[in-house]
Amino acid sequence: MTPRPRKPSDEADEQPTGRGVPAARKSPEPARTAKSAKAAKPTKTAKTAKTTRTAKTTKPGKPAKTAAPTEPAEAAPVAGPGSGPLSPVPEADRARLLSGTHHDPHGVLGAHPVPGGVAFRALRPYARSVTVAAADLRAELHDDGDGFFSAVLPLRAAPEGYRLRIAYDDAELDIQDAYGFLPALGELDLHLIGEGRHEELWQALGARPMVHQGATGTRFTVWAPNARGVRVVGGFNFWDGTGFPMRSLGGSGVWELFVPSVGEGELYKFEITRPDGTRTLRADPLARRTETPPANSSVVHESHHEWHDAEWLARRADVPVHRAPFSVYEVHLASWRPGLTYRQLAEQLPAYVADMGFTHVELMPVAEHPFGGSWGYQVTGFYAPTARMGTPDDFKYLVDALHRAGIGVLMDWVPAHFPRDDWALAEFDGRTLYEHEDPARAAHPDWGTLEFDYGRKEVRNFLVANASYWCEEFHIDGLRVDAVASMLYLDYSREHGEWTPNEHGGRENLDAVAFLQEMNATVYRRAPGVVTIAEESTAWDGVTRATHHEGPGGFGGLGFGLKWNMGWMHDSLDYMTKEPVHRKYHHNEMTFSMVYAYSENYVLPISHDEVVHGKRSLVSKMPGDWWQQRASLRAYLGFMWAHPGKQLLFMGQEFAQGAEWSEGHGPDWWLLDPAYGAEADHRGVRDLVRDLNMLYRGEPALWQRDTDPEGFSWVEGDAAEDNVFAFLRRDASGAPLLAVSHFSPVVRHAYRLGVPEEFAAWQEVLNTDEARYGGGDVTNPDPLKPEPVPSHGRPASLRLTLPPLATVWLRPA
Repeated sequence: MTPRPRKPSDEADEQPTGRGVPAARKSPEPARTAKSAKAAKPTKTAKTAKTTRTAKTTKPGKPAKTAAPTEPAEAAPVAGPGSGPLSPVPEADRARLLSGTHHDPHGVLGAHPVPGGVAFRALRPYARSVTVAAADLRAELHDDGDGFFSAVLPLRAAPEGYRLRIAYDDAELDIQDAYGFLPALGELDLHLIGEGRHEELWQALGARPMVHQGATGTRFTVWAPNARGVRVVGGFNFWDGTGFPMRSLGGSGVWELFVPSVGEGELYKFEITRPDGTRTLRADPLARRTETPPANSSVVHESHHEWHDAEWLARRADVPVHRAPFSVYEVHLASWRPGLTYRQLAEQLPAYVADMGFTHVELMPVAEHPFGGSWGYQVTGFYAPTARMGTPDDFKYLVDALHRAGIGVLMDWVPAHFPRDDWALAEFDGRTLYEHEDPARAAHPDWGTLEFDYGRKEVRNFLVANASYWCEEFHIDGLRVDAVASMLYLDYSREHGEWTPNEHGGRENLDAVAFLQEMNATVYRRAPGVVTIAEESTAWDGVTRATHHEGPGGFGGLGFGLKWNMGWMHDSLDYMTKEPVHRKYHHNEMTFSMVYAYSENYVLPISHDEVVHGKRSLVSKMPGDWWQQRASLRAYLGFMWAHPGKQLLFMGQEFAQGAEWSEGHGPDWWLLDPAYGAEADHRGVRDLVRDLNMLYRGEPALWQRDTDPEGFSWVEGDAAEDNVFAFLRRDASGAPLLAVSHFSPVVRHAYRLGVPEEFAAWQEVLNTDEARYGGGDVTNPDPLKPEPVPSHGRPASLRLTLPPLATVWLRPA
């Protein structure tokens, strides 16, 4: 094998004359001309190649004594002299190969029939000699200079599986010739890529270890339609791609090269010659594994993980998500327990989430990203889990462990934009490719990134296949799609004159709409039980409507399963930040969500975005002293878990962390250390969240009819002076649960609320003011019997005690 490679320079652009060197060399040699001699070994002056055979050799100058067989062996030498004339690479091809601009290197290099035998040509810079070997054949090729070697051997056909023995100053290789293979990518793959309909694109593009024509190696493929030439570089060729040009496969824009003897763990990149002749080193857009940032090479990968979650997958689609309990713990993996690997997380995270009663985790983007401070939202490796915590198989192990613990796995997915790093997707092959060709539409106005060109079928295919890839290869149960609003509107964060209307004169990005519809339809068809969730902050009609159901605006639905309710989040948090005495003036902020609660299938998110960058942690948003802050937080969580919609809570908020989240150190777990004086305060909030989850999962009234208006009715929605909200939730059979939230710091005795008359008594099942949660323990311990006193439009009513800053749940005894 070759010596250990040096790493490629971080400099992305190289001039056409640049060339890498073997690791053993201290400095690159100057580019050689066609007539130059090799410094390490004088150029041969003989006009013939030496041919030897291990069986009966033919003496030079004498004709071989051979019988005329009926059917000569394919690789048998023809009658005549033991060596033939040279067959050097034509000058035009030679120049294009050296400059990295040849579209068909296989048509020049390798073995080709010519008059008098078979011409063998190889391009191996810095080699001292190249010898063709097969069975009993050994033939040293002539050194033509500049790394080219050639000869015509008197054979009827090229020996099957012939090898090249390449001698360097300090190493020797014995490998099959990469230019002796047919394309390892099929016509159907190319057709589907050309149509933008290859739903398993990751099987066709990228680096794929395989056995091809009996040889073990790796097939490298990349889509670069504007490139003048593409070469693959890596540790296996000393990061010098001169001898590894890829072939262009027709008009598909795909370049391919099967490299024998290259396997798992090898680092690689693509060296692309741009239309202007300059070169750029690029990571593989479909790399399934990468180096650990800040290094950015791609890594040849093949999965060996054996899944053990068949039972989970088999029942995942039994109940639609919007009719099932769905309580999500949002996690930034790199900082949940800083320093843990995927496999170490698998030992801790599933147990913690299961103990807390959450049904799902949502992982902030795990796709590879160069800057940790982006939290994963500026992706450069769309097909590779970040290497910061381990390998792709390690990440599969974590997902597997969560499934075996009964926890679903959601993942943030970022198809709205990508960063401008010059080794990644930006102007990938020298021109706009993944981004829109219009600079005004390509540049994202807020994040300094580039927006995808959703109208280009190959780009749309790249993203649609990527969505399926995570669900199928990593068994992800749901994709939370980031920044959907920025995709849907042409004028998103743009002023008048900075955007161009669509063909109908509107502001809708029709290409993005079509992409999202195709993505959702494809994922739901290919991965039963998976849910897609839109982070969409506007009033776009039909985010969670089926794609074939047209709405009043003339658009079919986007096809998502759920949508983040950003309006509820902003309104409710705004209400909670007010002093209790002022809350009566903002009462409608807590009730307005029910005006549109059934327009979409909603998730109620308290996400990472709400506890960073000066927004304060959830408990710190609450007014008052420490006791009032915790009481308001507990009351708010009780209100949130009872409100129609699914729940999402970011890590650290479940135990009332006071500091904002930082990806540098993660949650303040020390707050739960028994040695800490206020540990009981934080543990009480965490115990409440656990109980909320457990009660929620056991109460179908809280989730079974989340998207059905018949599952909700107000009891008291206008008590602004009292800061009280009371409503009934009902399950599919009509069984109710009464939720009452009181956001004043006073006790209200004998507070009357109308209830259905058919139930003889009601029992308190949750009270956020209980002492074990850190409250004042103002409760209703005994069953409450309705009185025949009309109230709130009902013939019967309860009188109950409302604790200060608390939420109470009651159900029929």
